[in-house]
Amino acid sequence: MFCLKLKEKLKMKNNIKVERAIHNLTQAKLAEMISVSRQTVNAMELNKYVPSTVLALKISKIFNKNVNEIFFLDNED
Repeated sequence: MFCLKLKEKLKMKNNIKVERAIHNLTQAKLAEMISVSRQTVNAMELNKYVPSTVLALKISKIFNKNVNEIFFLDNED
């Protein structure tokens, strides 16, 4: 069973940039496919924007991966 300490600082991170490269997609093309701006894709890649559940599901579907293979929690240093 997975338990988190309530005081532990966690940050959501992702592998969108890696997946884009594997699938040969630009930020602009991915943005078009998920109906957001290129700037939103950029912000997600820089971990400055946490996507909605619907957006995360759209991205996982495009990359044919589970959501938790693209998005994950990481300890904030």
